[in-house]
Amino acid sequence: MANKTVPRRSRRSHPGRPFGDVAFVVGKEEDGLHILRQRTQDAPLEAGIVKPLAEGRPISGEVISLNRRNDVPYLFDVKTELDARPPKGSAEAESEEQPDGHGPAQVATEAYRKGWDAIWGGRRTQASRLN
Repeated sequence: MANKTVPRRSRRSHPGRPFGDVAFVVGKEEDGLHILRQRTQDAPLEAGIVKPLAEGRPISGEVISLNRRNDVPYLFDVKTELDARPPKGSAEAESEEQPDGHGPAQVATEAYRKGWDAIWGGRRTQASRLN
C-alpha cells in the first residue's frame, strides 16, 4: 500500500466563506459591545467598542452593520456604512492620535501673529533698542 501525503492546510485557510472584514465580540457593557476586528486577512487586529446610534449624539469613528455568521458564535461580518474618521495625514487625524497635555496650549495662530505684526510692528532686534 502506497503512502499518500495529504497537503496540510494552513491555520488561516478555511473551507467555506472567504475571509473579509470580521468582528468577534469579546465582552458586553451597558453602553456597547467590546469587539476585536480584522479588516483583511493580513491586517492587524483592532480593539474597539460598538455602540448603538442615538439621535442627537455625535458619531465618532465609523457606522457599521454586523451580520452574524452561522458557523462561529459571536463572529460577525462587518459592513462599513459610513466612515466618519478623518482622512489619514490630515490635521484632524494627527490631533486625534496625539492626546491632549503634550506641551503648552497654542493660543496664537500664524494669522494672529501676522495681524499683530501688521498693527504693532515686527519684533525689535537688540541693536534697535534704546538705552
